[in-house]
This record gives sequence, C-alpha cells and structure tokens, in this order.
Amino acid sequence: MKRWGVLFRRAVKALLYPLYEQRLVRSLDFTQTPHHVGVILDGNRRWAKENPDEHGRTTAAHGHRAGAQKIIEFLGWCEEAQVKIVTIWLLSTENFKRSEEELTALLVIIGETIDSLKATGRWNIKPVGSLELLPEWLQSKLSESRSSNPNAIEVNVAVSYGGRREIVDAVKGYLEDAAEHGLSVHAAAEKLSADEISNFLYTAGQPDPELLIRTSGEQRLGGFLLWQSAQSEFYFCEAYWPDFRRVDFLRALRAYSLRHRRFGA
Repeated sequence: MKRWGVLFRRAVKALLYPLYEQRLVRSLDFTQTPHHVGVILDGNRRWAKENPDEHGRTTAAHGHRAGAQKIIEFLGWCEEAQVKIVTIWLLSTENFKRSEEELTALLVIIGETIDSLKATGRWNIKPVGSLELLPEWLQSKLSESRSSNPNAIEVNVAVSYGGRREIVDAVKGYLEDAAEHGLSVHAAAEKLSADEISNFLYTAGQPDPELLIRTSGEQRLGGFLLWQSAQSEFYFCEAYWPDFRRVDFLRALRAYSLRHRRFGA
C-alpha cells in the first residue's frame, strides 16, 4: 500500500510540474534575467547515499557522476533564460583533503564533464582556479577546452578553486605586473585599488554575478567568488544537485526578480 502511495504522488507531480513550470515562465520578465549566475553544485555525496546505483552501491563517485550529468541540462535552462555567463564550481581547493580514492575518481569525472561540454559546441568554456594544483593530464584537457563563439554562453568551470586563494593570486599578479613596469613597492601600494585587483581575478573582464545559487540546503558560500559576490543575491535550494530541476531554477530566477537591489544605497 505504501509503495502505491509513493507511485501515486510521483504521478501527480509528473502531471502538475509542467503546468507549474509554464506558470512560472509566464510570470518571469526575461529582460530582468541576471547576466551572470554562479552555482555551487552541492549534495552529490548525500544524494548517492539515498539513491544507490543499480548494484546497490552508494559511493561518492556515483553521486558525482549523477551531478555531472545534470550540468548540460542546467546550461540549457540558462540558454532559455538568456543568461550570458555561468560559473559552476566543480572542485574546491579544500576538496584536495578528501581520500585519494574519491579525489582520483572525481578528477576523472571532471575530465569527462569537460569533454562532454566541449563536444556540444554550444558554449565557451573558461577554466578558472589554481589549475597548477591539478594533474598535468587535466591541466592539458582544460587548456584545450577553450573556445570562442560570440553568441554562446560563457561557462566558467571553477576547478581547484578557492575564493581566498583567488584574491591572493590576484594580489600576486598585480605586484608582479607592477614590478615588470618598474614600479617600486611604495608606488605599487599607492596605485592599488579595488579595480586594479579585479583586473587580476580569474574572472577578469567579466561582470560580477548578480545571482548565486547553492543546492542541498546549506546556507553558506564556502569561499565561492568571495570578491565578486559583494553585491550578489543568494538563493539556497533544498534539493541535492542531481535532483535540481528546471522548476527550481525558475524559482531562483523569480526570487531574484522580486528583490530590490539597492547596492548599499
């Protein structure tokens, strides 16, 4: 009886969600869509524990692979909503503390994800992060993934990324550039500004994200785009990333459109 109840609820949801999605789409003004959306793809491992694979296994790799399969679908939703830039966080610098077995499997899955994104030919892929920390084969794959299509979404693939590390790298980059131009330490310090630092971030030349989404119910950024998110709106979703649906994305866009952005005024 319980099983039939679950199946009935699923059938009702399958019938109603398309209608709800259509209602959400009609309520949105796509001229107000955020130009840059950042996403923390969280909850893959917890999803795996609740959704064993066909062999009954609940490994982290199973969850990471399910999460990777969601990315192309998500980018398609961004295209429909006329988003111009998407930053997806695939691997943090903190993730290097995980077991060698899980980290090795995750790096392989990231490599496969990059191949899948590139194979579509639909998006401009830009790797961002401390790429020198990655194995050479993945560094090479990421460097070869870059493309240039002026009409395509720019997809920042944040791999080996940490917000504090990015700021440190930006300051180092600024100081190295100042030295190359013959500036003294005092002159470099006098010239230093927020705009100068922004020119050396991984996302230099791109607008800051207006909307940051994190899945899995966690309500923190964890170091994601620390500098760039100063004026961002945050949206926290309860669904684990592999379960993230188009309706969840539309809800995030609706929540963003209803907020009054005062930028500190």
